[in-house]
Amino acid sequence: MGFRVVEALATRAGSVLEADAVLEARVATLDVGGRSGILLEPTTFMNRSGRAVLAALARWPALRPERDLLVVYDDLDLPPGRLRLRPGGRAGGHRGMADLVRVLGTESIPRLRFGIGHPGRADGVVDWVLEPFPPEDEAGWLSASVERAADAVLAVLRDGFVPAMGRFNAAPELSVLDEPSTA
Repeated sequence: MGFRVVEALATRAGSVLEADAVLEARVATLDVGGRSGILLEPTTFMNRSGRAVLAALARWPALRPERDLLVVYDDLDLPPGRLRLRPGGRAGGHRGMADLVRVLGTESIPRLRFGIGHPGRADGVVDWVLEPFPPEDEAGWLSASVERAADAVLAVLRDGFVPAMGRFNAAPELSVLDEPSTA
């Protein structure tokens, strides 16, 4: 889900994500009201995404993870479409986030968790996170939630983290998102 949000932001900014072999990522720039940002999609395996972030922080040494980073990732523990901005915390079982915490040596990594729901049984998790969403979800709650998550990222850049938390951590209106499927 993080990639989908990054791609929505790149599209809005008129930017193109381009491969950067040194960073092991696809990279684009973003400008929001005079504040610039860097969009980064690691091309490593998800559980090695810390390498790309570490390389980006080395390239731009003025950046500080606790102040300048916002990681967007899917979360099984949140209902489908629910967003949760947090200034830090544990990885919660997400291997990509766990790698970032390990590589950066801190849990103080701002994040936007994107709810995808849980399949209801532990042995179904791998398929749940790797299989494509059903077409009815794509056309309904999923596309609306990706746009809402992109709005949340822009609100963090424009208004600051705490005001964005107040606005986007509330449950979205289901009429806007439609009911997720149970497939």
